[in-house]
Amino acid sequence: MGDLAADLAPTGVLRAAVNLGNPVLAHGTPDSPGGVTVDIAREVAARLDVPVEFVCFDAAHKSFEALTSGAADLCFLAIEPARAASVAFTAPYVVIEGVYVVPESSSFASPADVDQPGVRVGVKQGSAYDLFLTRTLEHATVVRGSDGVTVFEEQDLEVAAGIRQPMTAYAAAHPGTRVLPERFMQIQQAVGTTPDRDPATVAFLHELVEELKANGFVAEALRRANQPDATVAPRVTGGAAPATKPRTA
Repeated sequence: MGDLAADLAPTGVLRAAVNLGNPVLAHGTPDSPGGVTVDIAREVAARLDVPVEFVCFDAAHKSFEALTSGAADLCFLAIEPARAASVAFTAPYVVIEGVYVVPESSSFASPADVDQPGVRVGVKQGSAYDLFLTRTLEHATVVRGSDGVTVFEEQDLEVAAGIRQPMTAYAAAHPGTRVLPERFMQIQQAVGTTPDRDPATVAFLHELVEELKANGFVAEALRRANQPDATVAPRVTGGAAPATKPRTA
């Protein structure tokens, strides 16, 4: 593992970018993070026999910037075409869903109803669903903020977009809002590093992710983090290359 460690952790420490803004994947504080991404990073470091250092952020785009600027060696991000040129992704380890929250009085019944002229959709800037909706909405307008529900409230928007688990909790805590049951996208969360790594390094990460899905490591990490509703991604068999495109609803 010496060559792999030198390539992936050239400083002698594996610097892992962790997004504490996604509660399905990480929780806690920068000094004491937890969650499935933290557990995977620790396992990568253990396999390489190097220490791990967590570089924590409150948004996915900041994790992305840490990786691409050289401030981190490893990231945990949703696979998105807008990121693919700058990140070498493994296949996904967890699949989560993007859903909409709307006022209780809204006539919207499905995600397809949202894409209309005059409809404004609040998103967390730089998130996977920001990138996806920016790419796919033809008539509705994306409004970016520190969080989808925050800008939804502040600007009295028609729709907020986000991850199913926190959006469900938000609607439960805010009478007068509801979640559209059908997802608007499936978000494939993967491990990533920079594409200039040795191909053997990228293959190591890909194979490790497949191993951790198969042996129950990922499922157990989600259980410990109290995220039983998150789905372990299907295994990729037959030596398939890492995923590069998201699957959508």
